[in-house]
Amino acid sequence: MTNLDPDDPRPPYQQIAAELRAAIKTGEYGPGDKLPSGPDLTKRYGVAKMTVDRALAVLREEGLTVSRQGSGVFVRSRTERPVGLRPYIERAFEAEQVSIDFAGFSGETLFGVMSEPLDKIRAGRLTPTSVRVRLMVPDTNAAWSLPCRSDDLSDDPDFRERAANITNRSLGAILDGVQELADLGLVADASAEVRIHRLAPLFKLYVINETDVFFGFYPVVPRTIKIKGDDHPVYDLMGKDATLFHFAIQEDGGSVEPAYIAQARAWFDSVWTTIAREYGPA
Repeated sequence: MTNLDPDDPRPPYQQIAAELRAAIKTGEYGPGDKLPSGPDLTKRYGVAKMTVDRALAVLREEGLTVSRQGSGVFVRSRTERPVGLRPYIERAFEAEQVSIDFAGFSGETLFGVMSEPLDKIRAGRLTPTSVRVRLMVPDTNAAWSLPCRSDDLSDDPDFRERAANITNRSLGAILDGVQELADLGLVADASAEVRIHRLAPLFKLYVINETDVFFGFYPVVPRTIKIKGDDHPVYDLMGKDATLFHFAIQEDGGSVEPAYIAQARAWFDSVWTTIAREYGPA
């Protein structure tokens, strides 16, 4: 029997989901492999069937597994369906050295998924020795080609101002959160830096611990936003609708993914060191 951690504040189903997620992530269960049956997991963890069912539901909702009636639960192939970002960011902070590079529109999603691991570091439950975060976002002080007005495709300064408020709030929270780790002496080497550029952000990119990449295109959609009491019809970039695909370096080295990850890292570094410049809140 595998004993769950009584000091872990997470409910048992979340602990079980975390252990199975880690086994999938590390390749103990590869794409297409069958997970232990419900009764086997119930016996292994000494919990009720409902607890195991909830744990497996978490993995299914994250896109990591698929249930086949009469056969069991299987690990999805990465090409079958995209997976969620949150569990990978949270697991990244379990490493001794944490690095996250982000390129995208506002950093709002990243702020949301980083909140829990930062809280765990403050509580002493995670103890990385270094945390490095680099973020690249579009310059909200420069005219945009996208997002833009939907009638004549021109820049909308009021819309940019609204976007700047969202960006500054998200990035400011990330910068403050990482700096706090250094100020409190919780992480020996903690740094977060933002740079801005004048490119239209057509996609979002995350490079996590230099071994995992998440990539997704921003859909361009027409929408009307009310700003200062006026309607603004715009073509907007919908970050929450971006489908993220995961690429990871596998121990067998038998895929193109290491080459893709290397190119993603090289692209980020090339923009970071050339046309991107220091960020200052608007």
